[in-house]
Amino acid sequence: MRLRLGRRFSPEAVQGALERLRQRGYLDDVSFARFWRQSREAHRPRSAALIRRELRDRGVAQEVAESVVAGLDDEGSAYRAGRQRVPVLQDADEARFRRRLAGYLRRRGFGLGLTLRTVERLWREHERS
Repeated sequence: MRLRLGRRFSPEAVQGALERLRQRGYLDDVSFARFWRQSREAHRPRSAALIRRELRDRGVAQEVAESVVAGLDDEGSAYRAGRQRVPVLQDADEARFRRRLAGYLRRRGFGLGLTLRTVERLWREHERS
């Protein structure tokens, strides 16, 4: 926040604005990080590693990012992300389904082993439907 405001305003104005924001409770990295994680889990599942990196890119301290993603279930997140993508691949043959879904999951930060297990599980479910 300081860096962004510092591009447009004097250091004194930035300091004053940050103090007022802190006093009102608007600058709380822990609350922001929790909100970010919950939002990602609910709407756009990603791996813990990718969420951690997104938080760090937004200026959240390493320790805060680590504590917020601790206990995140990558297996469940990968499955939810994959399930959201399956309708788009409804008419794909097996090779295309696997390739596209694997790429999708990898771009969301999931490791290769977890990606392959998730793709296999979703392909079996897709075949049965």
